[in-house]
Amino acid sequence: RACILKDTYARFGGMDYLWPCMFFVWAAYLWETYLEWRQRQVYCRVKDAPPELNGLISQETFDKSRRYQLDKSTFSFAHDLFKQLEFVVIIIVGAIPYAWNVAGNVTAHFGYETEYEITQSVVFLVVMLMYSEIVGLPWSVYSTFVLEEKHGFNKQTAWFFIKDHIKSFLLQAVLIPLICSGLIFVIKWGGEHFYIYAWTFLFIVTLVLMTVYPEYIAPLFDKYTPLPVGELRSAIEGLASQLGFPLKKILVVEGSRRSAHSNAYFYGFWKNKRIVLFDTLLEKGILPQSSQEGEGKEGGAGDSSSQEGGGVAKEVAPPTSGDEAEVADSEPRELGEEAGPKKEKAEKKGCSSDEILAVLAHELGHWKFSHNLKNICISEINLFLTLFVFGYFINQQDVFTSFGFPDSRPTIIGFILVFQLIFLPYHEVFQFLIIQLIRRFEYQADRFAKSLHRGAALCSALTKLHKDNLSFPIADPLYSAFHHSHPTYLERLSALRKED
Repeated sequence: RACILKDTYARFGGMDYLWPCMFFVWAAYLWETYLEWRQRQVYCRVKDAPPELNGLISQETFDKSRRYQLDKSTFSFAHDLFKQLEFVVIIIVGAIPYAWNVAGNVTAHFGYETEYEITQSVVFLVVMLMYSEIVGLPWSVYSTFVLEEKHGFNKQTAWFFIKDHIKSFLLQAVLIPLICSGLIFVIKWGGEHFYIYAWTFLFIVTLVLMTVYPEYIAPLFDKYTPLPVGELRSAIEGLASQLGFPLKKILVVEGSRRSAHSNAYFYGFWKNKRIVLFDTLLEKGILPQSSQEGEGKEGGAGDSSSQEGGGVAKEVAPPTSGDEAEVADSEPRELGEEAGPKKEKAEKKGCSSDEILAVLAHELGHWKFSHNLKNICISEINLFLTLFVFGYFINQQDVFTSFGFPDSRPTIIGFILVFQLIFLPYHEVFQFLIIQLIRRFEYQADRFAKSLHRGAALCSALTKLHKDNLSFPIADPLYSAFHHSHPTYLERLSALRKED
């Protein structure tokens, strides 16, 4: 099988896309590894908390965050190398055409010949999902029960973890083939200008998922309950009313059964907005006692991702483009996290009412300046343009021949080859530009919170969340520019403390 790609190219001639794509794949990997190495050098070199952190983060907490990030860095290097070698082997030995042929044999067994491309594509996707789940499971187990457990973050039992993965796999095995089947049908039906219909179809699917996920899918994994009537609820409703935010519900998700990491976001269209707070975000005692006791018995919780987010035991995640709030954190995509070191157990974790209001003021700044709407528009324009260019490559037999498909041009294979390989350089540049834009949005949302006289409380919240999260407060500038959608902790503090 190792010679299949070379043989098919030699037989049919034409442009060989394989080796230029392999060059891009390795260039992207080496660049990413270099950036991670630079950040790791920061972890190794900076052993003492800088003067700017005096009175904010103790040396003990600084040491704990440094050890945590070093362990995460080691895991990341190993996992990334494995994924890189796995991907290259899959491409070189012709594993994709092999899996496609296996899917064809399965469908043929039930009387569906090669003209039933959608049926074969569904089987192919299920096969690939099973492979991905099996190969990724050991990494997920290690990350959850070794790395996160070591630093006090993991709260999952083995049974909880298994149930999560089963539900996640079943959801993916239903939704991904269903959506891809619809997309293939639209492309086949759409003719020369299929990209217009394909974009419309995907836009509708995105809107549907953004509506359905929080109402029907997320509760399959975690329990959501209304924020009890009390001081915090009244204060949040007052803030929303002051800003004209059309708040319909405030929910608390019990994240403490899954992880000590915290999150907060809002979602919903038009005048149907909901705010979701993780229970790990709330300082102990902030809710009525009866509510806290009830939550401890019921269970569930979830999470959102900067950046290259967020790796992970895969779940069906809510769409990231939409009226969902991004987390107000000192690191990308995470709002705050609980730590488990023994000496700090006496300290209160999470945020006070004023600090939560400051975090929500930041999030409502995103809504006020239509940041999420702007992100949607950019994402949809990008999707339309990439589908338009995809229309050229899907008709180039050389693309398929280069990767072991000399006699056919399956649409789902075209998506894999074009979007994951041929478009790779474009995606890298686009992602970098998006990160720079989002960082500007974050500064703007911080300034909005400050304009509501919540700057000091936001600084306090960021400090608490940073400590609970064991996030390292110092970042290599180049690494940060490519990875951190949020400005760093020290950058945000500096900006918030500036006099207007």
